[in-house]
Amino acid sequence: MSESLRPVVAVVVFPGSNDDRDAQRALELLGARAPRVWHTEDELPRETAAVVLPGGFSYGDYLRCGAIARFSPVMRAVGEFAAGGGPVLGICNGFQVLTEAGLLPGALRPNASLSFVCRDVPLVVERTETPFTSRCRPGRDLTIPVKHGDGCWFADDELLAQLESNDQLLLRYADGGNPNGAVADVAGVVNEDGNVFGLMPHPEHAVDPLLGSTDGALILGSLVDAARLSLAASV
Repeated sequence: MSESLRPVVAVVVFPGSNDDRDAQRALELLGARAPRVWHTEDELPRETAAVVLPGGFSYGDYLRCGAIARFSPVMRAVGEFAAGGGPVLGICNGFQVLTEAGLLPGALRPNASLSFVCRDVPLVVERTETPFTSRCRPGRDLTIPVKHGDGCWFADDELLAQLESNDQLLLRYADGGNPNGAVADVAGVVNEDGNVFGLMPHPEHAVDPLLGSTDGALILGSLVDAARLSLAASV
């Protein structure tokens, strides 16, 4: 594929990120250019059509997961990109950063078991008309791994009802496979405008058949498709 047809999906790297290269490789396999962007940068690369905040332990999670990373200079650029309608995906620690930055609703708490979990989980897709799930079918079951200690998404009853009404809960743990005690089995949440999405499972670890599942490619591939459409519209 010509480089001019490969959209730029910027992968933000914080001190403590450890899945940035995995995300980069997965996005490149799916047809994107995926430059890694250090957290001290105050601008995103030229022609950025989408942004990914990867998993890891930003700033060692020393205060609270994502609470320090949200103050990184690059997050101002990410916020402006999102405000302009650009698609932003936060995976695991990236999801935590997005909630701390106020770009996604709810909060991430320690797992109900107070133990780190690392295993494949079953998921159900609630909506497909988004930049993150367009390759999926409604109600489709996915298998994608999780690996986290603070993945219990929480919202109070009022916020949960609002998000349910707005169809902002894109992914849920299925078949009793909730690994962390998340409210309403929520595994992934989108903002009201539909262009910022966070999920605890790691789609970048489910793009190769050797790893047992390629379902993560449906999530990341949807993002690359949306970025490609954005690139085409700007030409």
